[in-house]
Amino acid sequence: MRFAKGHGTGNDFVIIPDPDGLLDLPGELVARICDRHTGLGADGVLRVVRTAAAGESDVAGQRAEWFMDYRNADGSLAEMCGNGVRVFARYLLDEGLAAGPELRVATRAGERAVLAHPDGQFTVDMGAAVVIGPGAVDAGGQRLAGLAISVGNPHLACLVEQSVAGIDLAGPQVLAPAEFAGSAADSPGLVSANVEVIRLVGDHEAEMRVHERGSGLTLSCGTGAVAAAVAAAVAAGEWTDGTGSAWTVHVPGGRLAVTPSATASLLTGPAEIIATGELSASWIAGCVAPVGLNMR
Repeated sequence: MRFAKGHGTGNDFVIIPDPDGLLDLPGELVARICDRHTGLGADGVLRVVRTAAAGESDVAGQRAEWFMDYRNADGSLAEMCGNGVRVFARYLLDEGLAAGPELRVATRAGERAVLAHPDGQFTVDMGAAVVIGPGAVDAGGQRLAGLAISVGNPHLACLVEQSVAGIDLAGPQVLAPAEFAGSAADSPGLVSANVEVIRLVGDHEAEMRVHERGSGLTLSCGTGAVAAAVAAAVAAGEWTDGTGSAWTVHVPGGRLAVTPSATASLLTGPAEIIATGELSASWIAGCVAPVGLNMR
């Protein structure tokens, strides 16, 4: 099985080319690939498959040729990944699978338009950012108030005054509105969501740390950066008409530029492909035995 490894501001992915939709990757195999000790190590897997061959009802009717089948590090499916879609687009361009500088990518959250810049940066139209309502999270013994926001996937964005580095995000427990879009109840009152802690550090600048559902602590999160910018814009009184000014979001892995919007949020950041290779057939067989790797 061929692969590539890439990252966007430290949010790293294993890319699996499967243009004709022949692979059915079990969650167990995805989790083993993402293991940082016994696998390749990654925050998630991006399967590159033609939309027509994806076999998913979520992408029916999307006109983009290529579908980003994103899996979290634990093997679960995810709707959207802002850093991932930039890395996905970079891979398509590098491999000659798409022509730039403008291209479209199908995702479980809908089509995303991507623009490749000459300096290696990519801008993604992330679609609508929707404020759901107030929520809270228990993080390391602290109860933090936050704002439930959908960016095609669910986020709880919490503005704090202390350094974000000092907040324990190892296992946050999220309490959010019942109508929190895209989330599933884990137990009464709790939902599964991405959690951001955000501190304002300058004029339209914020620092952010994130716990991604299904992946844990990561160095960056593109949809999380959009949610962070929305929460900051709300706090600044700039969200009255569902639009916000441009924000710079500093994450442990670098810097992202966000213009949040209730109709078409824009996310700009780098994307790099750092390696290509091939997974050992015997290693794959050991990962998925006795079920095996299904081929459609």
